Amino acid sequence: MNNPLIKFLQLLRYISEADSAIITSHFEHKYFKEGDYLFKGHRVCNELFFVCKGVLRIVTTNEKGIDITHFFYKENQISTILQSFNEGTPTEPGIQACCDAEVLVITKSKLLALYQQLPYMKGIIDKINQQHLIEKVRVRNSYLGEDAENQYKLFIMQQPDIALRVPLKDVASYLGITPQSLSRIRKNIK
Repeated sequence: MNNPLIKFLQLLRYISEADSAIITSHFEHKYFKEGDYLFKGHRVCNELFFVCKGVLRIVTTNEKGIDITHFFYKENQISTILQSFNEGTPTEPGIQACCDAEVLVITKSKLLALYQQLPYMKGIIDKINQQHLIEKVRVRNSYLGEDAENQYKLFIMQQPDIALRVPLKDVASYLGITPQSLSRIRKNIK
């Protein structure tokens, strides 16, 4: 079995070969180049993405046309705009590949059909989403009260694999600083 989603789910619960085949049949394999949008935003997000390879980011564009990165997702993580996905409401943020990415995609209708076939999957997906929300809050809270240099140091300590793979402009936007400020900070800490 070399399906990364099944390997990941097996960490949370035993899944039979028959169930693995059912799960796999509901997902579509897709590839995205750096900068491609998996979901553009400003509409309802009806897809859930499991990251096999690469890094994705949740991003909005402010009134000045500047991209704001809200969060990064890497391998073995599920990405979607959760409130929009769950409630069927339009949302502003989009999901963009920060580097070349390989994902497994499931639409909401296919996910609901999967829940009908394998009811235990709803509990697993809900638990994964809950853990991600808790992790997002924990990571974001760790930056509170820190200056830009200490925020960057925390970022490279907490998410070194992401720091090495995404463009510096994305890291700067995530930390709420300009790319020029980030360049100065990087020079000062070397």
